Amino acid sequence: MNSLPADGRAGIDAALVERLIAAQFPQWSGLPIIPVAVDGWDNRTYRLGEQATVRLPTAAGYVPAVAKENYWLPRLAPTLPVAVPTILGEGEPGEGYPFPWSVRGWLSGETAADLDRIGDLQRFALSVAEFIRALQRCDPTGGPLAGEHSFYRGAPPKHYDDETRRCLAELAGHIDTDRATVVWEAALAAEWTGPPVWFHGDIAHGNLLVEDGKLAAVIDFGTSGIGDPACDLVIAWTMFSGQSRAVFRHVVDHDDGAWARARGWALWKSMLTLVSSRGKDDKLAAVNEHIIEQVLADHDLAPRFR
Repeated sequence: MNSLPADGRAGIDAALVERLIAAQFPQWSGLPIIPVAVDGWDNRTYRLGEQATVRLPTAAGYVPAVAKENYWLPRLAPTLPVAVPTILGEGEPGEGYPFPWSVRGWLSGETAADLDRIGDLQRFALSVAEFIRALQRCDPTGGPLAGEHSFYRGAPPKHYDDETRRCLAELAGHIDTDRATVVWEAALAAEWTGPPVWFHGDIAHGNLLVEDGKLAAVIDFGTSGIGDPACDLVIAWTMFSGQSRAVFRHVVDHDDGAWARARGWALWKSMLTLVSSRGKDDKLAAVNEHIIEQVLADHDLAPRFR
């Protein structure tokens, strides 16, 4: 039976990609295959020649995203204000690799991880907010309802209640868990009752491409679907601050309940990351401590959700 090693990623390399391309897309055989400089965890990506990339899921849990993106990205792209990945080919399991995979068009630009690449952060925040609003205006008919395929992004944050409570217990004495508990419980209380709309599910600097200082493309729709868009607001604290955060908040234009849930999403993920990084990665731990404090401070200033 075809399988990958236990860690999922170790069995994926340029040689495997070369074999897959030769067997299934011989028209591209012989093109250079090079790992991308900044790779994700859910998938491994290789540049194929000058105009394409190959994207391979690293584990079974990430496989549903392949068919979802292959089907929906061409349908969403025409109404979005910046580029998203184009699908050039749909690969099948083979050559010792057990999952479906895809060939996509190359998108130029660098990730937004380095803020020095961004010419005007307030204008960038506006562009991200406009992208989110445009995505929410896309026709949701037949779209994949939030659930396991989106890792429950777009669903109520209560799915992660047990995990969040465990993090609160583990971080007692390290962060202000009393205030954090209030923020989390406010997120649970702010139930979403609106119609389902499209969400990306992972609006983060690693999925935003910058060219000439501006937002050029949005990638990685693996956690996308239709449901509650509050999960797409988390970038307000993970990337923006001060005036850029204010611009983002104004343009994205969501109610107090959505912001309460968004604070819950940000708190859950940052606490989870902090628990796993303490004592192992001081820089990552410090980043998430800062995000948590920003979220708590934002809650203190927020109008109370009713």
